[in-house]
Amino acid sequence: MSDPTAPARAIDALRRGWPVTVGGRNGTLTVLAVETSDDVRLAAFDTPTQADLLLSAERAAVLKLTNQFDAANPGLPVLIERVPWLDLPAALALADPANDLANPLKGPYPTLPLETADAATAALALARLAGLLPAFFVTTGGKAAVTVEAAEVATYEKADRLAIVARARLPIAGAEKSEIVAFRSPEDAGEHVALLIGAPDGRPPLVRLHSECLTGDVLGSLKCDCGPQLHAAIDAIEQSGWGILLYLRQEGRGIGLINKLRAYALQDQGYDTVESNLRLGFAIDARDFGVAARMLQLLGQDRIRLLTNNPAKVAGLEEAGVTVIERVPHALPPNPHNAHYLAVKRDRTGHLL
Repeated sequence: MSDPTAPARAIDALRRGWPVTVGGRNGTLTVLAVETSDDVRLAAFDTPTQADLLLSAERAAVLKLTNQFDAANPGLPVLIERVPWLDLPAALALADPANDLANPLKGPYPTLPLETADAATAALALARLAGLLPAFFVTTGGKAAVTVEAAEVATYEKADRLAIVARARLPIAGAEKSEIVAFRSPEDAGEHVALLIGAPDGRPPLVRLHSECLTGDVLGSLKCDCGPQLHAAIDAIEQSGWGILLYLRQEGRGIGLINKLRAYALQDQGYDTVESNLRLGFAIDARDFGVAARMLQLLGQDRIRLLTNNPAKVAGLEEAGVTVIERVPHALPPNPHNAHYLAVKRDRTGHLL
């Protein structure tokens, strides 16, 4: 029987450095996150059988580690055999790109067939949801206090059970006639919010999807354009007469705050935003815009005008059943700190002007 709470318990266990068993169609994997492991935990995990190392496809590609058994499907995670020199410090060096330029690989790192691909993929999804580096020590057939099925992880990320839980009038600077609406699902602790600006007037609302950005929205970071985009969106919606700002808890394009800061550190080494995410072992953009679609549907809005330069947002909403009748450009002038960041969004991730 499916347990909708299992992914949340697994995420908590991984953050605490506890092993988790992930079940798939072809067997199970018991995993221990490399980032939260230590010598004592790893020694216990290696008993009675020494664990191997699992990396995401993106991180393995950066390190030029390819599983020849699965070469026809380069999107699969890569399982690396534990050779004598692959101890905890070596595993951390493989998992964390912070010192890639200073730590040449020892190698060679032989790879093994991955018999439980869906379980491995689910484990790496849990790492991202936990805000951890996507790298695990793994054994087959092991046991842990927390067990989760791959199908439960896939369900956890869907927005089907998102619901409105609270709403209140909220006058804000730039839009005094506003209402805030909070959304939550039974599984996920993170709350998304919508800001309804003005009142419905029979026209499709002007909508902005804004992903949470602590550094830009709160601290005024100049490395991105998130803070100015947020305030400009509120102004644009207010000027339009009525609309909705969705504030999505998908920090760092879905990889979390800590991993976003790791990406910032990589950018200081000369990598762009796309390269940084890939070096960390994540997709270029891990956000799920189905969450935004569900929020709009709960608000009774399935035809909208979308304030965005990102075609992926249009496609994500359309795929989830929300019709975008017009894309309204949303561009702001660059500053010396984010000009390259904006150019990368345009040239490498397809953002429009």
